Amino acid sequence: MSSRSTARPQLPASLPLFPAPRGLVTAMVMYARGESRAESRALWRGIARGMSITALLALLPLASWAVQEETLDLPLTASAESPVGMLPVRRPVSLSRAGDHVPAIKSAFALVVDQDTNEVLMQKNPDEVASIASITKLMTAMVTLDAHLPLDENLQMTRDDRTIIGWKGSSLRPGVHLTREQALHLALMSSENHAAQLLGRTYPGGVDAAVTAMNAKARMLGMNDTVFADPSGLNPLNRASPSDLVRLVKAAYDYPEIREFSVSSDYELPMGKHLVRFHSTNKLTTKADWQIGLQKTGTLSAAGQCLVMQTVIEGRRVVMVLLDAIGRHSRFADAQRIHDWLVARGPSGKAAAAE
Repeated sequence: MSSRSTARPQLPASLPLFPAPRGLVTAMVMYARGESRAESRALWRGIARGMSITALLALLPLASWAVQEETLDLPLTASAESPVGMLPVRRPVSLSRAGDHVPAIKSAFALVVDQDTNEVLMQKNPDEVASIASITKLMTAMVTLDAHLPLDENLQMTRDDRTIIGWKGSSLRPGVHLTREQALHLALMSSENHAAQLLGRTYPGGVDAAVTAMNAKARMLGMNDTVFADPSGLNPLNRASPSDLVRLVKAAYDYPEIREFSVSSDYELPMGKHLVRFHSTNKLTTKADWQIGLQKTGTLSAAGQCLVMQTVIEGRRVVMVLLDAIGRHSRFADAQRIHDWLVARGPSGKAAAAE
């Protein structure tokens, strides 16, 4: 709990405090009935002691009270012994127990594994197939590099590189020149759809041949639930399971260019007399508490918000797959929750199922 909170800390139930209002009534009744003065004085001392301790505890720094709110399932029938409904209960929490609680995530599909041992650290619908949006670009990059095409070759954008959503939101228009390496960089870092389309068009045999190579590569990697339909990921028929995407990320990690380009935070591309700056679609790449070796984001109405990463957490190399998160920032919030949970668990711990 933040030390800036103004909420009064909940007193432990075991604290031996005298219930002042009830005791006050009892003392008045004893006085009216003429009870012994000794008993009456003892009662009044108990009331004063209880009120003093309560006042003293209220002055303690709130930061010293680490509490969390939990919900208990209570009987729905009223009785003298049992309350009714769902009541919040505050309980002390230590940071050492934080790793015991699996984080609740908004992604519909998730899989987190140890990159080296394949140990499943967390999972949520890991074998369900879903649309993957621009995660597709990792495979586009792999088949481009597998073809050993010259990275310094000068390419020109044409009308054939127009995607199914048109030229909206892109600085890459017909007539723009860039190298194949620059196209790879923009496709991986800023998820530039026209750069990915350009890579497909300039692949030997064109876009159709590139997509055929992407599906063949998927079969070779054991991605048996995966289908690729275009180089950019804009086609919702690009589909895969989290289990397959773990294989994709692990394979892509073997390409130095993909590691370098995907995790860069920005890149400047000369266009005529101007420099146009492109930025990463993954804000986690600039956070000090993250050590990311490879990443790719994806966004599509049919796919939701998607994110795959290779990262090092507590000395362990981890592959993280998050698909179909709701909300613009949910995938990053999910990743941060998982990161912090793994830090709290330490280098070892049991696998868990996400909520």
